[in-house]
Amino acid sequence: MKKILTLSAVASLMMLSSAANANTLGGLAFSGSTPHAAAMTVKDDFTIAGQADLMGLKAMNQDGTVKAIVEIPAGTSAKWEVSKEDPKAVYWEYKNGKPRVVNYLGYPGNYGAIPGTALPKELGGDGDPLDVIVLGQAVPRGEVVDVRVIGVLKMLDDGEQDDKLIAVLAKDSPFAHIETMAQLDKEYPGASQIIDLWFANYKGPDGGMEGLGFEDAASARRVLSSAAAHFEAAR
Repeated sequence: MKKILTLSAVASLMMLSSAANANTLGGLAFSGSTPHAAAMTVKDDFTIAGQADLMGLKAMNQDGTVKAIVEIPAGTSAKWEVSKEDPKAVYWEYKNGKPRVVNYLGYPGNYGAIPGTALPKELGGDGDPLDVIVLGQAVPRGEVVDVRVIGVLKMLDDGEQDDKLIAVLAKDSPFAHIETMAQLDKEYPGASQIIDLWFANYKGPDGGMEGLGFEDAASARRVLSSAAAHFEAAR
């Protein structure tokens, strides 16, 4: 007589199978659990790619919102970024011979890059697209979203300027109506402090990160305009 597996037994087998697959990436069980944009295709365990040239997108929309490419969804720790060699792809960074994972709490917002920007060192950047953290619900990796820039977190990384734009999802989010850092602090007490503390500490006690405080939306816009102009001039 054949034995019939109970639902709990089936679930247990599925969990064991998932655990076995997770171990293929050095025990990083969460590596395959993060959704990616519908426009992206999984090329391998470390790369997703689509048809659009992500860096060829214009930074600013006509309505004043800004485009942001989500590289690291809120709450996750795997360090992905838009590929410099293939701007249609987003890949999992390698460091010391293994996929890079932030050894800290998950990102407090969706982290990513502003397309069509490049800020040179003389303007406080590193030549790469502007970094941005977008407050709101988690967004799939590789998604391009419209955001509203509300400020900038001034930071030093080992003594070099490493500022982060602060933005909110422009629609379908509890933060969508927020326009300034002051409004964020009033309606969501502690949110800006969480961001400040997170970036100051995510690399560890000797990580070299130093927060210098926030500046307002006007300052962030000036940084954004300079980075967009520099990108266009360098093309």
